[in-house]
Amino acid sequence: MIDQLRQRLRALQKAPGIESHPGTLPFGIPAIDTMLGGGLARGALHEIAATGEAHLPAAAGFALAVAKRAASPLRLIWISEDMALAESGVPHGAGLDAFGLTPEQLVTVSTTHRRDLLWAMEEALRCAATTAVIGEIRAGAIDGVAIRRLSLAAAESGTLALLLRTQPPSDASTAATRWVVGAAASTVPGIPRLVAQLVRNRRGPTGTWILEWSDSDGQFILATHAQPLAAPVLDRSHRQVA
Repeated sequence: MIDQLRQRLRALQKAPGIESHPGTLPFGIPAIDTMLGGGLARGALHEIAATGEAHLPAAAGFALAVAKRAASPLRLIWISEDMALAESGVPHGAGLDAFGLTPEQLVTVSTTHRRDLLWAMEEALRCAATTAVIGEIRAGAIDGVAIRRLSLAAAESGTLALLLRTQPPSDASTAATRWVVGAAASTVPGIPRLVAQLVRNRRGPTGTWILEWSDSDGQFILATHAQPLAAPVLDRSHRQVA
């Protein structure tokens, strides 16, 4: 009975723009949404890992693009480990502005210890004014109990939870999905492109897609240009003549 009363109070306290029934969060890309049964579950935890530390900007951009679709206006809390900020840098203001994220939509938090980051994520997920939470951690396993607590907090509040990792993890997880994201070669100068691999899906199907950023749509779209298998050799001294 106490749990039911708490859930009713949270529903009454939700800020405008936050849905009472989270449902799914479509990518707007049929090939991906079909695999996910309509889109990402809103009130759930999703893991996004970079293929390696050098690819973290691509993974972070993917996470931001997902978070942006959670609600309008977006109210995002981004929590990072101090060491992650020292090694990978902090989100750049001009870049966030170009991404369409205004300062009042973002709260950043840094923690010294991983246990503090996981605690802060759980508290942020339970905040009625939050629409999405990103937790950025470095390499290393995470306690399974902490992951389950994050999944439970996201489910109870209907808030989107994203765990951003610097490299693909090997530990088991109760997250609804797990993605591995890396930068890809762009065929058009100035248009970022990445490879998104869905390696775990609670609904079953997995897949890999090449996505590119669309300034006109303000989101990632499915790449339509062919991806070259190998770069041409431009400095060859002797060319074969037919």
